Amino acid sequence: MTLNMILVTLTASLTSQISVPVIILGAMGLVFGLILAFAAKVFAVQIDPRVEQIIGALPGANCGACGKAGCAGYADSIVHSGVEVNLCAPGGAAAASAIARIMGKESGSVTKKVAVIHCSSGGHNNTTWKYAYQGIESCVSAVNIAGGPNACSYGCIGYNDCQKACPFDAISIDANGMRCIDLEKCTGCGSCVRACPRKLIDLVPLNRNVYIKCSSQDKGPLAKQVCGSTLPCIGCGICSRKCPVQAITITNNLAAIDYAKCINCGLCATACPTGAILDLLCGTRKKAQMIDELCIGCTICAKNCPVEAISGEVKKVHKIDAEKCIGCGVCIEKCPKQAIKTAD
Repeated sequence: MTLNMILVTLTASLTSQISVPVIILGAMGLVFGLILAFAAKVFAVQIDPRVEQIIGALPGANCGACGKAGCAGYADSIVHSGVEVNLCAPGGAAAASAIARIMGKESGSVTKKVAVIHCSSGGHNNTTWKYAYQGIESCVSAVNIAGGPNACSYGCIGYNDCQKACPFDAISIDANGMRCIDLEKCTGCGSCVRACPRKLIDLVPLNRNVYIKCSSQDKGPLAKQVCGSTLPCIGCGICSRKCPVQAITITNNLAAIDYAKCINCGLCATACPTGAILDLLCGTRKKAQMIDELCIGCTICAKNCPVEAISGEVKKVHKIDAEKCIGCGVCIEKCPKQAIKTAD
């Protein structure tokens, strides 16, 4: 037998030995494929089309403000668990309205909130520092080293965890190293709130413009000593006594505003002896003015005025005392006939 014949015989033998397993494996693959396809069809989970529609109506920020694991999780919870449709902070009223239409229900009211930092320290020149921190530039890391490098154990640590956490680029750092929140960009998602290890950031209704700028619970003399060039809340209670609607309380030497009661009048900021309350509307409030021809004398405005600046008899045109009026706008909101406007 020649060498060529031997090679041909060996090749034929090997081909025969290999082809059988290949055929068997191919057949097994086909069978298993058919089984998987059948199982996928039989055990397929039907996705409610409303879930995909809701995901399309959401902004896709996946910020977690709704309390769910991203937009898909929120959409699924709305459809299958009856979660409220107005929990998406970045989407706001527009998203809530769109989701409500998909679900065939009312969206409810949506009050936009923005982040507010309750601390005016943390910059290069307005904080007293205990030591020079040399570790990882993170607030979470720094706070674990002797309570943080700043002397105020309640103040901003200054390593910008809040800025890094913000998915909307709404937090910037000014020339003095202070964190500044852009109220136009802020969606109230709460990412910065969760990132701050000292819990200095809170979500406040956008239509409320008076904020406590401090979180110190130290007593007055110590608070002033450790707060550097800024003036902290000293828990004196003057703001609480001046508030016409009892919206401010003092707890642990620190003032706090109840925004469910606050009427945005700014009297607390004017009265604060240390300047620890910020009033964004300072100097811009306009007083109320009665439109005589529209007033029906229902007395609703007078009953709701927190400073008793409105007077008048039933069914007679009411008058507003410009000296007493604080420009809070409560009467304008309450008047059923739109008979009150802001003075020109």
